This record gives sequence, C-alpha cells and structure tokens, in this order.
Amino acid sequence: MQEREWPDTGELVVCSVKNVKDFVAFVTLDEYNDQEGLIPISEIARGWIKYIRDHIREGQKVVCKVLNVDPQKGHIDLSLKDVNEHQRREKIRIWKNESKARKWIGFAAAEAGCEDAVQAITDSLYREYPDLHPAFEDFVLEGREILDKLGLDAPIADALYKIATENVKLPTVTISGDLYLQSSKSDGVNIIRRALRSAEPKSEDEHVEIIYLGAPNYRIKVSAPNYKEAEKNLEKASSAAIGVMKRAGGEGRFTRKAKAGKHV
Repeated sequence: MQEREWPDTGELVVCSVKNVKDFVAFVTLDEYNDQEGLIPISEIARGWIKYIRDHIREGQKVVCKVLNVDPQKGHIDLSLKDVNEHQRREKIRIWKNESKARKWIGFAAAEAGCEDAVQAITDSLYREYPDLHPAFEDFVLEGREILDKLGLDAPIADALYKIATENVKLPTVTISGDLYLQSSKSDGVNIIRRALRSAEPKSEDEHVEIIYLGAPNYRIKVSAPNYKEAEKNLEKASSAAIGVMKRAGGEGRFTRKAKAGKHV
C-alpha cells in the first residue's frame, strides 16, 4: 500500500488495541504510523453488548473499517462489526505480506551497502506497483531483467532479485486430464513409451507429472503460477503424446478433468 498519512473512508485497516473503556475502544493504526483511532461500543459487534471486553481486549490485533477521518481534529472513527471474517483474513494476509516486503527491502539495502537507500527503493517500487509484495513476486516470475526498468543501481537490483528468489513462494494452480493411448502394433508398448516421453516437460519452468492409471489410461498433472499457463502446458503435453500415437497408427484421446484448485 502506498504510504499515506491518513486512511480513506471505507478502507480496511489493521489496528492494535491499546485501551478498552466501558463504551469505547482506543486503537492505533499499524499502517499509519500508529495514528490513534476509536471504536464506539455501537461499532464493536452486532446486537446488544453487555460487556465490551467480551468482544475486544487490550493487546489484540483487529481489522476495522474506517467510518470517518478528520485530519484537522486528528480523529479516526472505526467499525469492527462491519468487517466479516473473509475480509479480516484477507486484510491480515496482505498486511503480513507487506510487512515482509518492507523487511526484504531493508535486507537488500544492507546487502548492497546502501542502508540509507531504503526509502528510495520503496518509492521506486511504489511508482510501478500499488503494493510492495507483488513487486517481489514479479521479480521471481519475470526474472532479473524487470528490475532494470525501476532505475535502481545494479547492486541494489541484484540484491532485490536475490532476496526475492530466496524468499518468495509463488502461488500455483494444478490441473489435470486423462490420456487414452492404445496401439495394436507389435511394438505398441514402445510407441506408447515414446508418446509419454513426448509429454514430459521440456524445460525446468514446466511442471508436468504423468501417472499410470492402468493401460491404456494415463493421467497428466500440470502445475503453473496461473490457470492460463497451466492450460497451455497441459494442452502442449497432451497434444504431443496424441500426435506420436496417431503418426504411428495408434489411438490417442484426451479428457480434461475439472480444475483441481489453487494452492499457496
């Protein structure tokens, strides 16, 4: 998230609970230099509240929705009840990722011998990305060359790329499909073996697994950073195997299975 002094109305913010009174909770906003905000008891939870501390307590980390911001008076009004569980989990995930990315920038600056360049690096990333963590994901996906576009000195760019490749675990998707491969020729077993070899990955960037289900059925599983790339690689692998079979006078069919889902 681009650094700002004050949050926007409607924004979700991560807060640390500092003081809980009978009718209000005071918090600090972790992403905004610990600016103070307050949650009135009417915004703590839905329904009647007998004891406020049954719902919120000191030292707790909470996600709130910004109701109103008055920079002149220094007031930030917040709601806890307007944030559902899905929103809370997603906001915490993004916040943790951004915290890690800020640490990585510090590590990169130190490794490059430019400890005083942390803010300049951060500003450079924000000019190209709305958040910091996706920038590090991009470095891993696109390679070292993408850092040249940021206008950073080579030692800093090298350090950022090194830290990204060491720390970023990219989300992947896995999809699969079934192959039917059959040949009535005397060397049919060898033809099928050639077909299966043709479906194997051709580079380290491709992740293809072939599973024997029992002749003449085989399963192809492909993992990739996104569905578009996974679909492309699955099509490439299955087409290669079927092509070998048909050129050798055999049979080859492919049946696409339902999406297996995303794994982080």
